[in-house]
Amino acid sequence: MPEGAVLLLGLLVIAAAAVAVVRRVDVRLALLLAALALGALAGDVTPVFRTFLTTLCSEQFVVPLCTAMGFAQVMRHSECDKHLVHLLIRPLRSVRALLIPGAVVVGWAVNVSVISQASTAVAVGTVLVPLLRATRLTPTTVGAALCLGTSIGGELLNPGAPELNTVAGRVGVPATECVSRVLPLLLVQLAVAVAVFWPLCLRAEARATGAPAEEPPPADPFRIDPYKALVPLIPLTLLMLVGPPFNVLHVPEKWLVDSAQQTASRSIYGARLVGASMLVGTALAALAAPRTAGSVAKVFFEGAGYAFAQIISLIVAATCFAKGIDQLQLDEPIRRVIGGSPELVWPVAGGLTLAFAALCGSGMAATQGLYAFYVSDSMGTELMLRVGAVVAVTAAAGRTMSPVAAVTLICADMTDTRPLDIARRVAVPLLVASCVTVAVAWWRGG
Repeated sequence: MPEGAVLLLGLLVIAAAAVAVVRRVDVRLALLLAALALGALAGDVTPVFRTFLTTLCSEQFVVPLCTAMGFAQVMRHSECDKHLVHLLIRPLRSVRALLIPGAVVVGWAVNVSVISQASTAVAVGTVLVPLLRATRLTPTTVGAALCLGTSIGGELLNPGAPELNTVAGRVGVPATECVSRVLPLLLVQLAVAVAVFWPLCLRAEARATGAPAEEPPPADPFRIDPYKALVPLIPLTLLMLVGPPFNVLHVPEKWLVDSAQQTASRSIYGARLVGASMLVGTALAALAAPRTAGSVAKVFFEGAGYAFAQIISLIVAATCFAKGIDQLQLDEPIRRVIGGSPELVWPVAGGLTLAFAALCGSGMAATQGLYAFYVSDSMGTELMLRVGAVVAVTAAAGRTMSPVAAVTLICADMTDTRPLDIARRVAVPLLVASCVTVAVAWWRGG
């Protein structure tokens, strides 16, 4: 078959996968079938099979993600996450004008320690939704504030985040090295998104009710246990003390990596360090709730299993899809554009990643599937990390504005509104914020 015809068929396969995702076919199934079709067009599907098997058991993803989700499940089981949410929300009750931006910031902050957007939305929503509803805010505003806060990218400050592990694995550094590059861009993203989102919501509320209600939020009778409120932050604190930005503690490599694995010790050490910190947090959570300690192990592994089924599986599918694209060299146009004008890496990486994440509803799939197309070893470690930061932040933005994202569906269900209404409300703030963030990254990287 002529090369041009093969490339055309490859593009049609990708388009068919996109259509399937839009029509609510499972993202993993669509990407895996597309990967096999692309491999068949290239004349060899075995690289796709090898990628599937290799990624399925990759310690780089399995250890940090499964332990992080296990920890998140234990937080819910011990109700430590509820104490943290109440601690963060309580100051907002006395300042009604700050409820909308405050709700976003609270969701973002909790997502730092609970890396799953869906789990964060449930933990925050159970406290935040009744509070906001009591002030007569419309369901769309409540759902959009919850979705924006819990999905805009707080997890990107946690080394256990799958997007960071994707970038770290490609660059060959510990995931903790990615956080310092993400932080300034994420703060820009959050500030601009909230600055646009807040007045949009106030205008929508004025149109819906004539004027926002003025009665103060109800008092919070919940009794906060300071120890339980701090437990969700312990793994993140440990990782910051061991790695960037503080680097004040040293964990000997031999504690986590045996001598037989020294050839790959750097990546294994980083993944296991995240896992070890999550296990410490899990043990402290068991001490915080002695009555539930007997079932902590069961709950932890249920969370780990959820991570494997919902996150690792998506990483596997996206990696196979990227491999199929690589086999047909369909990524070459992107590489040529960036190679000819290196400064275009910022808008290309940000724009394409955001669009793909909005389409499939997964920031992880967008990061895993596309990041490798934008970078090369000739860029150097620092530039690759900065591009990775842009990809991770815009992937989170695309996921948040997707009506098919799991977090959007959960927020819509908790607030009795439509996912599309939530996606519309957050789309403009996220698009504006992403443009500003990419411009800042371009300026800093250029």
